[in-house]
Amino acid sequence: MTLIADGGSTKCDWILLDPEGNVVLKTRTRGLNPAVVPEDELYNRMLENEDLKTAFETSKAVDFYGAGCGTEIPNKILTSVFQQLFPNAVVSVNEDLLAAVYAATNEPGIVCILGTGSNSCYFDGKEVHASVPSLGYVLMDEASGNYFGKRLIRDYYYSKMPQKLAKEFETRFDLDPDVIKKNVYKEPNPNTYLASFAEFIFTSEEVNGYFYKLISEGITNFLDNRVLCYREAQNVPIHFIGSIAHFSEEMIRDAMVPYNLQLGNIIRRPIDGLIEYYRAHKLGKNV
Repeated sequence: MTLIADGGSTKCDWILLDPEGNVVLKTRTRGLNPAVVPEDELYNRMLENEDLKTAFETSKAVDFYGAGCGTEIPNKILTSVFQQLFPNAVVSVNEDLLAAVYAATNEPGIVCILGTGSNSCYFDGKEVHASVPSLGYVLMDEASGNYFGKRLIRDYYYSKMPQKLAKEFETRFDLDPDVIKKNVYKEPNPNTYLASFAEFIFTSEEVNGYFYKLISEGITNFLDNRVLCYREAQNVPIHFIGSIAHFSEEMIRDAMVPYNLQLGNIIRRPIDGLIEYYRAHKLGKNV
């Protein structure tokens, strides 16, 4: 049995495949980003899912693709957790960019993630090349959920948010300064907390210039820093993965025009593409 997972900071999708590629189990846990979630909490989030427990002993391979796994120390922490929970499995922990590539394309292109966090890489058709390491929600993550969440909170407090929207914002979220500071500076997963505010943009009944400008600025910032850093940018398709990308397609298209960039695939959930990739390329090797 091969267990594969696509994990962000907010949630993680798990699929167990039998040797023929049939889906035996499909479930979801809370996010398992080892860069922001303490090790004991990683265990707790795995153990609280009763369905997943059934795969602890039967899995022969565990391939995890997740946010926060691109640097050595967090990667080792999560690998250790999985090795203890899946004693009979060969464990592989990879950055979420690799799953995004598998889901998006088999051809050369730039693949971008816009979810709770953001990232990008260039895929040459065989190998993944990341020009800039991801330094997370404090220093980077342009056009991500937590980026837009921060913008909304700041605009509200600086009185830059239109009054009508500010009133609606107040009714949707607890904007007490002490609550915000506690969640950002004291509680686990501050990036996920900030990203929760971004729902306001994509679930509000009003489509307006404020939201359009907010998203467009974030996308342009992302293109400047995370796409144009690749010299191949104007010669290959630019693919986008994640919920923020899914809901921002119009703004992405518009923001790419001045740069003469070619939009490729926009995929909300990469796990389905990952399943097809495994059926075509991996199962014979892992099982």
